[in-house]
Amino acid sequence: MDLTETPLSSQTVYDGVLLHVRRDEVRLPDGGTSVREWIAHPGASAVVPLFEDGTTVLLRQFRYPPRREFLEVPAGKFDHEGEDAEDLASRELEEEAGLRAERFTYLGKTYPGIGYSDEVIHLFLAEGLSDGEAGSDDDEFVEPVRLPLAEAVRKARAGEILDAKTCVALLLAQAHLDARDSDSAA
Repeated sequence: MDLTETPLSSQTVYDGVLLHVRRDEVRLPDGGTSVREWIAHPGASAVVPLFEDGTTVLLRQFRYPPRREFLEVPAGKFDHEGEDAEDLASRELEEEAGLRAERFTYLGKTYPGIGYSDEVIHLFLAEGLSDGEAGSDDDEFVEPVRLPLAEAVRKARAGEILDAKTCVALLLAQAHLDARDSDSAA
């Protein structure tokens, strides 16, 4: 069964700096029609930094919509069309965590809000870390928190880390490291 919904018309409801809200009329798989309201987002990259001692850095940051602090991996949105996901991950790692990396491993991607947005976040593991120059945006306040990766993964599994991109990134990073360790032991 083909479940594809075909756009019939589209209108801009709101065109902001970051978010672009659309209202589309679509043809449903059974031939009927419906309305889909959704947010167009430029996409993003997120990165799990991993030090040689097995620790990582998460960022403690207040997020206004849920009005609370979260622990998050360094991440940021694409600033222009055609920007490379790994370059973006590298830039955000340095800007937000003050770190540079020799190696990036692509872990995959995630769609954090499939019911209301087309946002896709590319996930990376960063290794071979060294000090860089932090430089967050003027309206962005973050506090780097260094902790063992195993502890961060435990917090994600226990529901103590609630940011979806961070949970997915941490779990994929741990799975990648486990597979790499298993391959090198064989």
